[in-house]
Amino acid sequence: MLEKKTLDYEKVVLVGIINQEQDEEKSKEYLDELEFLSYTAGGEVVGRFTQKVDVPNPKTFIGTGKMEEVLDFVKAEDVGTVIFDDELSPAQQNNIEKILRCKILDRTSLILDIFAQRAQTSYARTQVELAQYRYLLPRLTGMWTHLERQRGGIGMRGPGETEIETDRRIVRDRIALLKKKLEKIDKQMETQRGNRGALVRVALVGYTNVGKSTLMNVISKSDVFAENKLFATLDTTVRKVVIGNLPFLLSDTVGFIRKLPTQLVESFKSTLDEVREADLLLHVVDISHPNFEEHIDSVNQILDEIESADKPTIMVFNKIDAYTHKTIDEDDLITEKTSAHFTLEEWKHTWMNKVGDYALFISALNKDNLEEFRKRVYEEVRKIHITRFPYNNFLYPEIIEE
Repeated sequence: MLEKKTLDYEKVVLVGIINQEQDEEKSKEYLDELEFLSYTAGGEVVGRFTQKVDVPNPKTFIGTGKMEEVLDFVKAEDVGTVIFDDELSPAQQNNIEKILRCKILDRTSLILDIFAQRAQTSYARTQVELAQYRYLLPRLTGMWTHLERQRGGIGMRGPGETEIETDRRIVRDRIALLKKKLEKIDKQMETQRGNRGALVRVALVGYTNVGKSTLMNVISKSDVFAENKLFATLDTTVRKVVIGNLPFLLSDTVGFIRKLPTQLVESFKSTLDEVREADLLLHVVDISHPNFEEHIDSVNQILDEIESADKPTIMVFNKIDAYTHKTIDEDDLITEKTSAHFTLEEWKHTWMNKVGDYALFISALNKDNLEEFRKRVYEEVRKIHITRFPYNNFLYPEIIEE
């Protein structure tokens, strides 16, 4: 699926399951995403395995026969890491490791590892370290000898790189220390947010890798790091933006993802506070992704969890330059038209037209339809601004269509 050089990449095998909650198509989609996560972390996927199970095996997650298939492949290809798409229990991870005799990760630990790579500031590193310790605490038994044996690589960043004593009390003390450190920084950041005055706050939210940072760069004329990898942005960036002569604050937040580890949601509380305290959300969607509707649902679910689902929101469908739709051959009498066959114009007349006033379709990369975007943002920010500052309403006139 992904083109990448084999040099410097760690050989990885992915394992997923098919059950009532996720059929074969859904399982493939999840593994595609897991492959992108692996690539982001520095892995080269050389094999993928799935198994149909009603309930995961409590000891080894997958069945004995499938485990032997994975073992044979791991030996033949000299694979160093096997990653499971769902979170493993400490017992499952320990048992699988004894069978496969290589590094075993699950989706949660992989995401934590990517966050460890991406954390640039002291604050972000502290947040990630706290999330890692919370994840590792129930997995202490028999784990540290493995970490000493397998230094470096995917899943081994952060606490795994140092010698950690197996005493749970010491790890809990470390968690308590990190929580106090974060509380102190949170108070400082809360003060900073308070010092920004009464300017309208707008937050970019969306699934990871949908182009939020690129859009931020375009409309704020700043240089926020943007890359075609998952979780390119961890630290919230806030910029003062002026459209017309109307100033407001725009923040670029960490991207969401399906099965986002609860440890990260808790640890990144302050980062998510930028979303909680925003007056207006710009929900950015990668319309070129075949499963963008599910990405929307995932983001909405997390917004609901952090009590931000009811905020005024503009749906911004990005990457229209990369959007392609399936076509049906006139001679093909079997294929029925599905949403995958919709053109952009057809999409605009679906549920998208009923979200807010209407949805926006742009390309942040090619700067397509950005004037329409700026006009809409101006109008929404102005509505909020004039309720806050009714005495200077005349400074910010409505934009009248010619």
